[in-house]
Amino acid sequence: MAAVSRGLVSRITQFLSIRSITPSSSQSPPHSSFFLIRRFSSDAGLLDGNESDPTRIIEAKSGEMSRSSKRTGIIAVKCGMTALWDKWGARVPVSILWVDDNIVSQVKTVEKEGIFALQIGCGHKKAKHLTMPVLGHFRAQGVPLKRKLREFPVTEDALLPVGTELGVRHFVPGQFVDVTGITRGKGFQGVMKRHKMKGGPASHGCSKAHRKGGSTGQRDDPGKVFKGRKMPGRMGAKQRTVKNVWVYKIDPARNLIWVRGQVPGAEGNFVFIEDAFYKKPDISKLPFPTYLAPEDEDLSELEPLVADLGEVDPFMLAE
Repeated sequence: MAAVSRGLVSRITQFLSIRSITPSSSQSPPHSSFFLIRRFSSDAGLLDGNESDPTRIIEAKSGEMSRSSKRTGIIAVKCGMTALWDKWGARVPVSILWVDDNIVSQVKTVEKEGIFALQIGCGHKKAKHLTMPVLGHFRAQGVPLKRKLREFPVTEDALLPVGTELGVRHFVPGQFVDVTGITRGKGFQGVMKRHKMKGGPASHGCSKAHRKGGSTGQRDDPGKVFKGRKMPGRMGAKQRTVKNVWVYKIDPARNLIWVRGQVPGAEGNFVFIEDAFYKKPDISKLPFPTYLAPEDEDLSELEPLVADLGEVDPFMLAE
């Protein structure tokens, strides 16, 4: 009997399950069934003519955020680190992030792509530096050419129309965010730097093995090196996420965000900022689905916003 791939078996199973649960013509299929029918079925009679190309009207208007809502993230450029002093005189080490002209470059819906997501574009790029498929994508969406693209999954109530601008006031000072980026590349490194191993003796009883990793296995039994053994290799240049980063300050006029602590990546690298997953912010203080600036707003007159540090001096001794 010829071997059948697991992928083919799973597709046939999904196709049969869809045909068995296909609703009548008077009922519209659910979102998940609709996507699977379009992907695995060629029967045009399963869907009505109007439902074969569904359209969704998306407007940029403020709404009320629920606990199950998920907003989009934004793309920023890491400018470096410095230190600030708050109003109580405490030193706050901060990373400076620049939000460079973020706009919504594509909207993905369940009816067409199978998910709710927003593609965000950041920066600027010349047409001669883009490939033809990417250039055609920007022209089809009718948005300016962007240097970096990133897709953020959102809920249905957090969708924004194409061309919506996103700024630093998408976040509020005092909330926690998750920052994702590519760590600094260290190249090929030994076990002492890569895995924090102790190494061999520094003086007596060690012959040219001061920084080696030691034994990597046994003898004839098992006669191999087990997978996962810590050895020298390439270090860094991987995607990492720093969670629960505190937003200390934002500057709407210059589109800058100051966050406490370090974030992945070198200066000039892109980082992706989202609402914290664990330390969720107060939904009553967040602009939803994003901050929509009024038409007569003058950015040059806006002052930086700093997180509320309370009215109790942390350096005062308790009575």
